[in-house]
Amino acid sequence: MSNIYITGLGIISAIGDNCVENLNSLTQSKSGIKTIKHLQTIHKNEFVVGEISYSNKELGEIAGVNDYAKQSRTALLAIIAAKEAVKHSNIDLNDGLRTGIISASTVGGMDITENYYTSESTQDNNNFILTHYASNHVEVICDLLGINDFSATISTACSSSANAIMNGARLIKSGRLDRVIVGGTDALSKFTLNGFNTLMILDNELCKPFDENRKGLNLGEGAAYLVLESEESVKKSNKKVLAKVLGYANANDAYHQTASSPEGNGATLAMKQAIKSANISANKISYINVHGTGTPNNDDSEGTALQNIYGDNVPAFSSTKSFTGHTLGAAGAIEAVFSVLAINNNLIYPNLNLKNNIEKFKFKPVTKLIENKDVDVVLSNSFGFGGNNSTIIIGKAK
Repeated sequence: MSNIYITGLGIISAIGDNCVENLNSLTQSKSGIKTIKHLQTIHKNEFVVGEISYSNKELGEIAGVNDYAKQSRTALLAIIAAKEAVKHSNIDLNDGLRTGIISASTVGGMDITENYYTSESTQDNNNFILTHYASNHVEVICDLLGINDFSATISTACSSSANAIMNGARLIKSGRLDRVIVGGTDALSKFTLNGFNTLMILDNELCKPFDENRKGLNLGEGAAYLVLESEESVKKSNKKVLAKVLGYANANDAYHQTASSPEGNGATLAMKQAIKSANISANKISYINVHGTGTPNNDDSEGTALQNIYGDNVPAFSSTKSFTGHTLGAAGAIEAVFSVLAINNNLIYPNLNLKNNIEKFKFKPVTKLIENKDVDVVLSNSFGFGGNNSTIIIGKAK
């Protein structure tokens, strides 16, 4: 594939308001998973989450939005991260280049909508009808930033923003756009917390990805965006390149509505096809940012998929969801940003909270920060409900 360059990053998560703060937390093994502060739920003292420690009003101030009350929390997070990515990339939207945005969300504006679930009256806030749907935050970003060439919204559960990255790369490769802002956003909501609790896959303590005694995931919230550009776009602006999108793939194991197949079929296929599209061998991967939710099913299935490809000699891998919680539609983009930061800072992040390795596997994740490590290629997995499995491969800008 022709080179797809990454020239800008933006992120807000439970471990930081921007790229610098997120990187500092990752290098200090500082998790953002805590007791619930802002989300109004009967489970407030029952579960821990990766919640961003700002009210919507405070997020509105950070985003520079005057009418914060008219925006969902999902949109406010998206605005903050998208603005950082665009500023980081130093985009000039008046330079004649075709610019698009593809963003992802699973929850959309549910944080506003659910407040009116028990009431038939909408007179006090008709706005929730407009902010409910998943694409609302994309329209808000387009209006704020002045993006007119192309916009799209993707919602494929927890692989959503990985698929946004993939589709953005395809649009550039096909010649339809010169650059694309890609990523995703999701806010915590009662709807999400109750739903995952019903599935009985939440841990009421800190999640333990790839631990033999793992009990489930911690939900999180956040947003992240990357600016992808064509070779021609980069040459025209002569800007700094952070990394390259080397390959990608999406596969489906068609096994279950929410569970991954025990054989890891979809995950194996996604990784194999991504490696093939990157035109590299599997042993060229320096670090794997696993999906690693901490649920019994996911970690067993993903571990089996890693074993299918590598046997017992799996490259260094870890789950960063032990830092941020599982941010659903934003997870793929957040972890893609972490992947670029790993490449640019020669780091491999630790898998926090691990005490006992999964007995059936002879390999285990990295549990302490590795510094001064040549990280040339990172493989990042994002697996969603319905078996929607996506893998992105990011490489050093050489």
